[in-house]
Amino acid sequence: MRKALSRNPNMLRTMIGMGLVLILVLSYAVYSNTMDSEYYGYETTNTQTVYNLEQSEDGLASWYVSTSSAATWINVSVVNAPSDSVLTVTSANSQWYHSILLGQEGDAAFNCKEFDEVSESCSLTYSHTIDIEGGDANLIGRSSLVLPINGIGFLHADNQSNAEADALELIEDERTLTTWMVELTYEGEVVSDAGIEVSFSLVEHELVNVYEFQLDPLQETAYGIATLVGCFGLLITVPMIAYYAGVAKARLDEEARADDPAPDQ
Repeated sequence: MRKALSRNPNMLRTMIGMGLVLILVLSYAVYSNTMDSEYYGYETTNTQTVYNLEQSEDGLASWYVSTSSAATWINVSVVNAPSDSVLTVTSANSQWYHSILLGQEGDAAFNCKEFDEVSESCSLTYSHTIDIEGGDANLIGRSSLVLPINGIGFLHADNQSNAEADALELIEDERTLTTWMVELTYEGEVVSDAGIEVSFSLVEHELVNVYEFQLDPLQETAYGIATLVGCFGLLITVPMIAYYAGVAKARLDEEARADDPAPDQ
């Protein structure tokens, strides 16, 4: 290392200069995102509301209910339905997503949205059906892929007032007035409702709070220092490994020549 520095006295100054530049950049990033991030978080309710279904016709397994909320999840459960019957859930005014993967064990994180795209396994239409085996069934769907499914979201705005207005507008845009129809059929005919229990619920969202997003300066500083140390560690370690490998090879070559001197001429 000393030989390298003596041959290239500017290397140490270059490393120190790079370190100072990185420290300044990281410090500015932490400051800008802590003091004036222009990003705001918003919290919404994330409440599952169970609705009372009205029967379309006495004695038949056909029900309906009207809703006017901003919802993410749709959950329809059926108990004691005839085996091999079909459960159909229809929204009169809005399309919604459904996939057989929703709600399955081992796929709890699956929600039809993969980054900014919709999963190919999720279909968007007004009506979805599932086959009932064993008498019980559960149909799960997504009404909105925009609303935060965990009740916490983030947006970009110039100030607090604009952020609150944008959050309210987002929720209102996802609010849907529609009538849901739930029906059980067998070979195309609506079955009797005798002994059948049906539950219909939506996970609904209303704006609760809007706050400016801020980073923790101490935490971000610790992350920055760790990153800086790691980067310099890599920059120094790799050349040093190459250097010592070269020195070791040169020593081995020298020992080999010493053990096997050239023949006298």
